[in-house]
Amino acid sequence: MDAKKYKIGVVGLGPVGLILSTFLKEAGCYLAVCDFVKEKMNLIHNEGINLVGKMEKSCFVDYAFSSLDELLNHDIDILICSVKAYHVDFILDQIFEHCKNKDLLIICAQNGIGVAQKYADRFGMSKVFRMVVNYAGNLFAPNTVNVTFFNPPNYISSKDDSRTDVSEWFAEVLTSVGLTTVSTDSFTQANKVWEKTILNAALSPLCAISKLTMKEAMVNPDTNEIVEKIILEAMEVAKAEGIQLPDNFVKLCIRYLKNAGDHFPSLAVDLMNKRETEIDYMNGKIVEFGKKYYKRTPLNLTFTNLVRAITEKNLEE
Repeated sequence: MDAKKYKIGVVGLGPVGLILSTFLKEAGCYLAVCDFVKEKMNLIHNEGINLVGKMEKSCFVDYAFSSLDELLNHDIDILICSVKAYHVDFILDQIFEHCKNKDLLIICAQNGIGVAQKYADRFGMSKVFRMVVNYAGNLFAPNTVNVTFFNPPNYISSKDDSRTDVSEWFAEVLTSVGLTTVSTDSFTQANKVWEKTILNAALSPLCAISKLTMKEAMVNPDTNEIVEKIILEAMEVAKAEGIQLPDNFVKLCIRYLKNAGDHFPSLAVDLMNKRETEIDYMNGKIVEFGKKYYKRTPLNLTFTNLVRAITEKNLEE
């Protein structure tokens, strides 16, 4: 395995991007990173990236930029996008302007349904990959992640199965340093995207509104019951869409979420800090597909509309 076969850039250095960058660097990859918060990039440049909690690691990256233009001008081969889903439209124009005449490959490492398709619509299916991550954490500092769990494996696939060589290389690189990742076909990956979205939808808005951590919500029988009902609604919609879910999916979801740790999911953190959220790509998508197939989704609709209403009020203030 040649870890330096491709020059990799990462845009978006929340917990997902910081953890992924650390493991890529440990594997020996050529790595450049970018975030739009200059304070964060100064810390990463001077002090490196630090992981604590379930993973104890640190690294310095090769290049750290505070603008996407600088990163894209650095002649990278693969761009990993781990920005919030609601920022995708903002970065698409910048990526397209720089890379319309270049064979840039894009890995979407973001939450939600339909996010990777935005890249595929702009750059073509053969240039886009979808990654599902099964780790999470909270920021202790702009350059430090408290890693709260990793339920392996992660998954990656070529959007149209035309570049399995790249997805297999990427999975091998991460697995070699302990961030176990599996290369799958695009049909299996569609199932995995729905599975992860249902997990996020089941707990994220509930934690955001109740201000309960994931652990607190899962040990409380009242909120645990709500979580299960949200999952059951989403399962009916997924089945209508032709998604193949595992046997005993509800039990698997509950087990997964009970191992999630005593922290707030990213959507809850965003809502508490009066920022936009990814609700439209989680529960909102379940509602959207439910309407398509005439499936009732009252709980998902309730949480979607509540989060939207609170967000609108927060942004007005």
